[in-house]
Amino acid sequence: MGDDPYGLEKLEEQYNRYTSRKILLIIALVAIIIILIGVSLMFNGRGLGFVEAMSYFFNHIIGTTYIVGSDEWVNDYAIWTVYTPRVFMAIIVGAGLASCGVVMQALLNNPLADPYTTGLSDGACFGAVAAIVMGFTLSGISGSLGIVTNAFFGGLIPAIVIIMLSRVINMSPAVTILVGVALSYLFSGMETLIMVSTDADTLKNAFLWQIGTFTNTDWSEIPIPLILVALSSAIMLLMSRKLNLLSLGDDSASSLGLDVDNFRTILMIIVAISVAGMISFSGIIGFVGLVAPHVVRMAIGGDNRYLIPASMAAGAAFLLVADLLSRVVVYPDELRVGLIASIIGAPVFLYMILKKKRYGEGY
Repeated sequence: MGDDPYGLEKLEEQYNRYTSRKILLIIALVAIIIILIGVSLMFNGRGLGFVEAMSYFFNHIIGTTYIVGSDEWVNDYAIWTVYTPRVFMAIIVGAGLASCGVVMQALLNNPLADPYTTGLSDGACFGAVAAIVMGFTLSGISGSLGIVTNAFFGGLIPAIVIIMLSRVINMSPAVTILVGVALSYLFSGMETLIMVSTDADTLKNAFLWQIGTFTNTDWSEIPIPLILVALSSAIMLLMSRKLNLLSLGDDSASSLGLDVDNFRTILMIIVAISVAGMISFSGIIGFVGLVAPHVVRMAIGGDNRYLIPASMAAGAAFLLVADLLSRVVVYPDELRVGLIASIIGAPVFLYMILKKKRYGEGY
C-alpha cells in the first residue's frame, strides 16, 4: 500500500508549490514597483539618471541634507518635493482601487463589478462640479479643499442609498448593480444640467477634474488617501477568508456561519469610504479595479488571501506606468493619467474577455 495510500503528501507538496508561486508573484510585483519608482523619478527635469534619482530618494529618507541653493539641494527638492508625491499617490490610488475591485467582485459575485459599480464616481463628479461651477460646498470651504470635500461626500451618497435599499428590500447582487447604474445616470444627468449653464473656462475646469491626474500632487494630499487605503486594505485582508465563502453562494456561506447581509453591508461601506477618499484627490481613474484583479486572478486563482495583496501591487504598478506615460507623451500638454489608464485598460480588459470566451470560460 505504501506509506501514503491517500496521496496526502503529494497533495501537500502541490499546495505548498502553488502557495509559493502566489507569494513569488507578489514579491515580483513589489520589485517591479520599486523599479518603476526609479524610472518615474528619472524624468525629473534635472537630467538625473536612475541611480542618481534613487540615491537622492533614499538619502532624503535617511535624513541627508544639503547646502541651501546648491545643485544637490535643488536636485533633492526636485526629486522629493515635486515628483515623489505624485509617485506615492499613484501607488496609493492604484493599490486602493485594485483592492476595492477585488472586494466588489466578490461581494456582488460578478467579475465585471468595480469600485464604481454603486454609482460612486458619478456622485463624486456631481459634488465636484457643484463646487466648481456653482461654488456650493457642503463644508462651506471654498477653493480646492471645498472641491475635495464635495467630491468625497458626493461619492458617498449613492453608496449610502444602495446600502439603505439593500437593508430594506434585501436586494440581490444583480439588482444592486442595476440600482448603481440607475444612480450613475441620475447623478450624471444632474451634473450635465449644471455644466451646460456655465461659461467655457469653468466648463473646461469641471471637465478636466473628472479625468484623473496626479499633476501638482504635494505631500499635504497624501495622508488622507494613505490612511484610508491602509485601513481599508487591512480590514479586507482580515476578511479575505470570509470573502472566499461568498464564492460558494449566499446560501452556502450562510450555512457555514457567515451573516451575508451584514458582511456585505460593512464591506460596501468600507469600499465606498476608501474610494471616495481616493478619487476626491485624484479624480476618476477607470479600469484599475477591473484589469488588475483579472490579470492577477488568471495567474494565481481566486483565493482572496493572495488575490488582494497581489492585485494591490499590480494596480500600483499599472498606475505608475500610466502616470509615467502621461508625463512622457506631452502633446500638446501633459496628458492625464485617467486618460492613459483608459487607453491601456480598455483593450486589455477586452482581450481578457475574448480570451475567456474563446476557451469556454464565459462569465
